[in-house]
Amino acid sequence: MSGGKRYGHGLVLGKFYPPHAGHHHLVRTAQDQCERLTVLVCAASVESVPLADRVAWMREEHPGAEVVGAVDDVPVDLHDPGIWEAHMAIFRGAVGRRVDAVFTSEEYGTELARRFGAEEVCVDPARTLFPVSGTAVREDPAATWEFLGPGVRAALTRRVVVLGAESTGTTTLSRELAAHYRRRGGVWAKTGWVAEYGREYSEEKLAAARSVDPAASWEDMTFTSREFPVIARRQDEAEERAARLGSPVLFCDTDSFATGIWHERYLGGRNAEVERIAARRPRDLYLLTDHEGVPFEDDGLRDGPELRPWMTARFRRELTRTGRRFLVVSGDRRARLDAAVAAVDALLAEGWHFAAPLPERR
Repeated sequence: MSGGKRYGHGLVLGKFYPPHAGHHHLVRTAQDQCERLTVLVCAASVESVPLADRVAWMREEHPGAEVVGAVDDVPVDLHDPGIWEAHMAIFRGAVGRRVDAVFTSEEYGTELARRFGAEEVCVDPARTLFPVSGTAVREDPAATWEFLGPGVRAALTRRVVVLGAESTGTTTLSRELAAHYRRRGGVWAKTGWVAEYGREYSEEKLAAARSVDPAASWEDMTFTSREFPVIARRQDEAEERAARLGSPVLFCDTDSFATGIWHERYLGGRNAEVERIAARRPRDLYLLTDHEGVPFEDDGLRDGPELRPWMTARFRRELTRTGRRFLVVSGDRRARLDAAVAAVDALLAEGWHFAAPLPERR
């Protein structure tokens, strides 16, 4: 690494498939030595992480750099001048101005800098500071979790939603699942749990009513259709915050998909805006808590125990209709937890599936 020299315009180039701590160290090192820095994200069409996501992640981590993206479907062959020129046409078109220094940890850095007419600055080529690579992340994200930024973690986190009718143990099961995985330690120690925002909303709604009429009860509460998109959005926001901070698995006590069923329960029909919100982020596994064998407990925010069979059936039909992966958990508390853990373990054992990048001849 050069010491103390400053450059007008620097360039960092890579696939960032996905970005990790080594990439971020490279960019920050370059920023410290440049008046202006361009980060060029190059993605091939065969790869399974969208270019727009990679650009967004790099912009989030490096707001002081100019992050641009380009689709580069040219195969890599470091020994073929024609292929080099095809790449350079893409690079020059995306960068759009003279480059004074190319910052890289890769063996091709010398030739890349030469073709830009720039100085090469080599940064930690042995990966001693951050022993990680894009290949290692793609092969096992959980094993490299500590090297991933919040945006990448949120994208890769396996999201497990526990849902069900009133008083069927969704909160109990989701909390016990999070505690179970936290006890595994290591990367799993930060396993998160997301509370049901609809309950918080309901508590605030009832408290506001009682500030006007101390005798107000839950039976006096009415909901309008426009309240449910608010609940769905807040639920998703809480889930996203937790996914950015936690382990490779996240447990949620309901989600925005379930909010659509609750809209049916209170207002008798669907809400198109809630449906749109629920479709934005796929979840990996749903655990539907059966009402059978679970006594109904009225905690002051519940009513209609006779509606529990209808609710369970509606959840099941909608999960099936929309093609969501789910498991109905039944039996006593221990049996439900055991079945849920087995289903989550099976999900995690499937790993993460990244499409292979274009082959490289180095």
